[in-house]
Parts: sequence; structure tokens; C-alpha cells
Amino acid sequence: MLNLSRLRILYELNRSGTLAEVARVLSYTPSAISQQLTQLEREAGVPLLEKVGRRVRLTDEALTLVKHTGVILEQLELAEAELSAAQPEIHGTLRVASFQTVLLSILPVALSVLGQTHPGMDVEITQREVGPAYEGLLAHEVDLILGEEYPGQPEPIRSGIDREDFINDALRLALPGEGPHSVRPVRLADLAEMSWALDPHNSPARRWADALCRRSGFEAKVRFESPDPLLHAHLVRLGHAVAFIPSLVGAAHLEGAQLVSLPGDPHRTLFTAVRSGRSKHRLVEAFRQALAAAARANPVLSPVMELSA
Repeated sequence: MLNLSRLRILYELNRSGTLAEVARVLSYTPSAISQQLTQLEREAGVPLLEKVGRRVRLTDEALTLVKHTGVILEQLELAEAELSAAQPEIHGTLRVASFQTVLLSILPVALSVLGQTHPGMDVEITQREVGPAYEGLLAHEVDLILGEEYPGQPEPIRSGIDREDFINDALRLALPGEGPHSVRPVRLADLAEMSWALDPHNSPARRWADALCRRSGFEAKVRFESPDPLLHAHLVRLGHAVAFIPSLVGAAHLEGAQLVSLPGDPHRTLFTAVRSGRSKHRLVEAFRQALAAAARANPVLSPVMELSA
């Protein structure tokens, strides 16, 4: 009989590519991982790994095992979901990975809702951007992730993942309330010579921002580059820059600044994602319901004006 724990190690090796990463994800030492894979080869009766330089490569027989292991793991999660439905109350721990905006604005409200409606449910939260969060989800490090998708920057469709959108968050132009950066533009191009605070290169938010500025005929003069939307808002509020700010950030952190509606009224989509076998688990369903309720209750600032195209 093949050992499921050892099959999981092989499955993770195929996903992550290195023994060191498998050891990190599964909390083993690299030598213990090697020993378990050697034992799995004996159980399988066929070679599973080939040495390629300093790395290892999975054989065709190993890839067959990986395929079946994926099905087994999903079936086990489906079984757990069915068992959770038979419980009179929701209880247990849900591990969540989220990016900063949701952590600051929506998640605290959702946790308060869950504390009242499902006191036996615990939520553990870690802050991660969307890419690393997906890696943690696929590695079974977390049960659910929160992500964002910007206009024209679609997230890849991932096999075995159940995604559910829960809010469309308006993207606005933020201007200081006073000072040289506070002059209200008629068109976005009027801000070509201003100092901008934007996300780092190659992030979805930055790619969207760069594309928007280029369609308006200019390259933004980026004086402040950071993945932290609170820093962007702070720089705007102090009069040092202009920035594109999601409404969820602006609602709490742009007091005294001006919020301007952009041409076409662009929105980013916020979503949750879980492994497909976990999607019907009562912990996941309860969390998604609380998150949707928190999103509906979140205040959104109204823009003071709208730019023309």
C-alpha cells in the first residue's frame, strides 16, 4: 500500500521543484524528505526520481503518482467538507492569507461578525500579496486567500482553485488638499509633470497605472515607488505626490485630500480563492458570508469631481 504522507511529499516536489522548498512547506529536514522519497520508491517498485546536475527530476511513473495524489487530496477535502456539514455548529480554524488593503478595511469587520455568529470558529491571518498567497494555498499552508485583480490585468486561471468575487472597488485619483500638487486637472494628462506615488514595476497595480497614463499621452514621473497604499495616501495627504488610490484605502486614510473619479470609472475586483475540494466546507462558507457582509457595510468616499478622457 502506498503511503499518503510520502505521496504528498512527491506531490509537493512536483509543485515546488526543490527538496529544500518541500522541506520548508512540510516542516521536515531535507534529509528526512530524501529518506521518505527513497522509501516511496521501494513501495512503488519503480524509479521516481532522476538526478539532473544538482537537482532531481520526476520520472513519468512519478508524474502518474502525482496526478492520482492530486485527486486523492481533493477527495479528502471534499470528505472533510461533508463532515463539517453534519456538525450542529461551525467550529475549527481557518487559515487565511490577505493583502494589506483588506486587512485594514474589511477583515476586522468580518472577524467581528464571525465572533458574534460563530464563536467556535478561529481565523488565523497572515499578510501576503496575491502571488505568494497562491503559492501558500497550493502548498496547503493556508486554506483561503484574498486577492485583487486590476482592469486589464487578469489573474491566471489556476486548475483546482475555486474563486469567488466579493466586491468591486473603485480606483480614484488622489490629490492633496493644498499646495502645488492640489490643482484640479481637467484631463489626466494635466498631471504629467507632477510627482507620482505608484506601486513597484511589474505589479498588477503598476501595470494598470502605467497603461492608463500612456493612454493619456504621458509617462508618470514616479518619485515614490512602494507597494504600500498607506504610504501613497500619506504622501498625498502631506502634499508631496498624486496617486491612484483604491476607494477602500481612501475611505479611512485620505482625510483632507481630494478624490477624483477617473475616465471610464475603473474598478479592481477583490476575490477569495480556495482549493476546489475545500469550497463547500462550512468554515469557508461562513468566512465568505462574513466578508461579503463587511464589504457591503464599508463606507466609500464620493469623488469631488470627474476627469474627462
